[in-house]
Amino acid sequence: MYRTGGRRVRHNPFGRRDVPDANVVRAVPDLPKHPKPLGPYSHCVVANGFVFISAQAPIAPGAKGGEWAAPDIAGQTRQSLKNIASILEELGLTMASVVKTTVFLTDPADFQAMNEAYKEFFPDEPPARSPAKLGIANPGLKVAIEAIAVYEPKQDE
Repeated sequence: MYRTGGRRVRHNPFGRRDVPDANVVRAVPDLPKHPKPLGPYSHCVVANGFVFISAQAPIAPGAKGGEWAAPDIAGQTRQSLKNIASILEELGLTMASVVKTTVFLTDPADFQAMNEAYKEFFPDEPPARSPAKLGIANPGLKVAIEAIAVYEPKQDE
């Protein structure tokens, strides 16, 4: 089940009932493995064959908002990217589908350490990326990462 245009719709998109069709103009998939967003936003929106993933903070599964998975930038970067990977997995995609990320850092001096952790997730053909200053004051938060992925239909064999 997912939402499109404010209505809940049932059908078998992406070959699965719980994931929106890549060709739907706009859909907000249910992500039962993820906690509900902390504010008035969606974790992701599928639109015209793209998946737009909201900035993911380094919150481990089961943790509460503000309980960061690690105190350091490398650990927080890894958790933010694990959260993105988990959303993509629920949609039947992988990190190889990511075409663009924006990395929000609270301290630009953390860029190099973030970069070392980041490249673990994109060892070959990394996506386009933009760095930005994270403008949210939240104690201990060092990074949040948003992503855009493309849905690539699997070829029938």
